Amino acid sequence: MESGNGDRPRHRPAHVPRAVVAPGDTALIALPGDRSARPVERGGFLLFLALVSLALLAVVLPFFTPLLWATLGAILFQPLYRWFLARRPGKESQSALASMVVIMFAVVLPALWIGSAVVDEAAGLFVAFQDGNIDVSTYFQQVFEALPANIQTSLESAGLGDLGAIQRRATAFIEASLGLIATQAIAIGGSVFGFVLGFGIALYVGFFLLRDGQTIGEAVLAALPMERSVADRLAERFLTIVRATIKGSVVVGLVQGALGALTFWIVGIPSVLLLGVIMAIASLLPALGPAIVWVPAAVYLLATGAVWQGIVVVVSGVAVIGMADNVLRPILVGRDTGIPDWLILVTTLGGIALMGLSGIVVGPLVCGLFLAGWAIFAEQRAAA
Repeated sequence: MESGNGDRPRHRPAHVPRAVVAPGDTALIALPGDRSARPVERGGFLLFLALVSLALLAVVLPFFTPLLWATLGAILFQPLYRWFLARRPGKESQSALASMVVIMFAVVLPALWIGSAVVDEAAGLFVAFQDGNIDVSTYFQQVFEALPANIQTSLESAGLGDLGAIQRRATAFIEASLGLIATQAIAIGGSVFGFVLGFGIALYVGFFLLRDGQTIGEAVLAALPMERSVADRLAERFLTIVRATIKGSVVVGLVQGALGALTFWIVGIPSVLLLGVIMAIASLLPALGPAIVWVPAAVYLLATGAVWQGIVVVVSGVAVIGMADNVLRPILVGRDTGIPDWLILVTTLGGIALMGLSGIVVGPLVCGLFLAGWAIFAEQRAAA
């Protein structure tokens, strides 16, 4: 039957596949989300998504570290960006740029200066150990002779009285540790272009993540192939762990390391920056923390007759350095990550071994998402 204007009504035969349409008939093209799309078509599109995602990951993998720290910085300094934006409404780019300037002068440049100073001190100590200018056996002998007789007898019966063997093991350990720092410094210095490129990428990406981070986050959550309620819970967990790890571990560790370095400088111990960085790293260890650095220092000072210096180190270690964690962590973090201390220790050390400095954040983050994912799965099973 023909219409009044001579055109035939357009009907698609039942045997013609949905994706096969006349030219220009775009309304009948099957989209990936269309329920009528055949399984092979949906499977092909999902395979395409998986392959192109893996390809993108391979492309950006060489810059994973700067991208990671740009993301972490954007999350941590989002309140600073909001503060600038509240005073410059509608000026998102200017607020992000002002935030980046503050981050550069308050965080990045001091970190680079401290890092270079620590590397110089480590290299100097490494050379001094190799040249024999530092005699560890003398220090051990002084400490051992200052101990009470019964403690000396107990150490000798336990096989710890051979100061020569202890000295050799301690010297080897210290030289290996200092040599590792020097090797890393040489590696960074040998690839100056790569370091500068990664640094520039981190700053460039950090600017856009500060400005557009909320929009990007919403787009990522909407695209995740899971229930939106589950995605929201995982995103909240992600942000909580990132903030808790950076504020509760990195910031508190830096404060404790700075206090320790200041204490050592007051009593005249050399290489205070290097020792302060070691204390900051040791603060990640539950229970022990910076005590594994300041306790041996105090014991040596007291054993060698530097009584007031040793007392200052002990008082500072207990009343100042040790209390900084108890005072600052509740203020900075505000709520617990829900991760047991022993898991934080294992995942932090495992992350450092796998990824270097970035593992301080990535290790606990993976652990927290693992626990959160399995908790949601258990809730869904219980509700089913």
